[in-house]
Amino acid sequence: MFMPYFREIKPEGWLRRQLEIQARGLSGNLDKIWPDVRDSAWIGGNREGWERVPYWLDGFIPLGFLLEDQDLIARAEYYISSIIERQQEDGWICPCKEEERAGYDPWAVLLIGKVLALYCEFKDDEKVYGALYKAMKNLYDLLSAGKIRLHRWGEFRWFEGVIPLLYLKAHGCNEDWIKALGEILREQGADYASFKDRWVRPLNKWTFETHVVNIAMMCKYEGLICELLGEEMTGKAEELWQHLIRYNGTAVGTVTGDECLSGLFNNQGTELCAVVEMMYCFEWLYRISGDPVWADRLEKVAFNAMPATFTDDMWAHQYDQQVNQIACIRFPGKSHFRTNGKEAHLFGLEPNYGCCTANMHQGWPKLALHCMQKTDRGIILANLLPASLTTVWNEKPLSIRVDTLYPFRMNAKITVEAPEGADFCLSIRIPGWAKDVKMNGESVSLEKGCIHLEKAWQGKETLEISFKDMPHFVSRPHDLKAVEYGALVFSLPIQAEYKMYEYEDEQALRRFPYCDYELYPLSPWNYGFAAEEAEIKENEVASIPFSSQQPPLTLKAKLAPVEWEYQDGYETVAAPSPLSHKAIGDEKEMELIPYGCAKLRMTEMPLIEK
Repeated sequence: MFMPYFREIKPEGWLRRQLEIQARGLSGNLDKIWPDVRDSAWIGGNREGWERVPYWLDGFIPLGFLLEDQDLIARAEYYISSIIERQQEDGWICPCKEEERAGYDPWAVLLIGKVLALYCEFKDDEKVYGALYKAMKNLYDLLSAGKIRLHRWGEFRWFEGVIPLLYLKAHGCNEDWIKALGEILREQGADYASFKDRWVRPLNKWTFETHVVNIAMMCKYEGLICELLGEEMTGKAEELWQHLIRYNGTAVGTVTGDECLSGLFNNQGTELCAVVEMMYCFEWLYRISGDPVWADRLEKVAFNAMPATFTDDMWAHQYDQQVNQIACIRFPGKSHFRTNGKEAHLFGLEPNYGCCTANMHQGWPKLALHCMQKTDRGIILANLLPASLTTVWNEKPLSIRVDTLYPFRMNAKITVEAPEGADFCLSIRIPGWAKDVKMNGESVSLEKGCIHLEKAWQGKETLEISFKDMPHFVSRPHDLKAVEYGALVFSLPIQAEYKMYEYEDEQALRRFPYCDYELYPLSPWNYGFAAEEAEIKENEVASIPFSSQQPPLTLKAKLAPVEWEYQDGYETVAAPSPLSHKAIGDEKEMELIPYGCAKLRMTEMPLIEK
């Protein structure tokens, strides 16, 4: 059931440090250095006036408010004010002339609607709420009159427009056009279930139906429209997701797509836009359905794929990440990627294309915003992240604080303070893989993946939560293995030399720290697991939580070299599998690190034949 976010959530511990790194990096400075945001048509400039400023604001707004950073908040407010000042009298809000509306892709209308609704989640502002209302009502008027129609990106992302409608409905707008617009969006939008057969075999051509970001967004479409229209969900999200991962799944919970679905090869890429949109999709599906499997899937993507695709300082990112990534060097000839260019796996300002530069910012802030949610029974800790909440529940003051190093440790201390008493249900979601779950030293039972504590809370109470897992090996395609521990996937790190490039082209200036990097391998990568055994070692969680130099966990495993060649035609891409599972050298104990910490890595490797 949809309910507004708690705007009082505050990140703590390692999560706050991660958001602070993001604020000091590209996310917090893009409006100063990148022309497509700095000089955008959305604020009266002459650069891109479609998706890039709304994309950036979709992460920048929650980043500023979560950190209570007045500079970030002021800059977000400047952009929001500039956008709504330019809104037309009839409600049209995008920067194009009236005679251009029919050809203007309405995806931008849906996206800016999401952004305005998100801003209103944090701040009561009648002007912004009014602008959101007028923009969505104008969209309804134009679509219902046939003056515009969903096409291109808007057709394939129609369900994103349901999100601002849900916000309006939750805040008292029950006018008939709200549901009518939802019906129109569904009618004119793409029906993903009708072309899922196209996801079975990857093709070296670009299509909307197989575009990985569309795919990453789409699983939530049934949940969103059913929530708006009061219809029953039929399990379409689970059906489509299982179909996707069967033919395109990765070891870190994503699907391949560079830039369209790319099959089960571990050397294909996954676009960063798809990573953050997949996280947002899973957040919504858990928020609406309460099915804990979506929260588990969220954590696997968030704690592995998300940090892996950034440099430690978050000033540079990849367009495409590979599960087995032995180098990030420009391809001298034909690109290895199916529908992306030769630089898509470099770390930089806008490698391959700028959509990820604009859209990457929402991942960490929305994860933090999602971790504590309102329910019809009370409050749920949807993800055990370090965070605090000070709010009022039924007119009584209430605070909840979660102190934890999860996912690097498997315990948490939850402190609830209700000085005047408060009746509510505190639900604590436990990961689906967790074993030996205890609260205050006693074993507990779970209901729908949660510990439910429904009672009259009084004063201060502390709950100690703990659970366990063991490092374990999972099977991957091509007779390979990957090793997991809790929500984390582990990889053999490859030492890397960073080669920096500073230059300027027609798009933007690259100058340190917002420059480009190639990563050259300095250590061997052709290994296999000599045994299905591993030992976990806990290290200090450094100031950079997913540090490539000081990983919070390491895993000792026995490996041995195997005969493993490069992908045919390339010198910097490993073939999907080795020629043999037999060792060609002595086995030795080696350290694996979390996937999210390893910028060059081998993740899927064979189990060596004895």
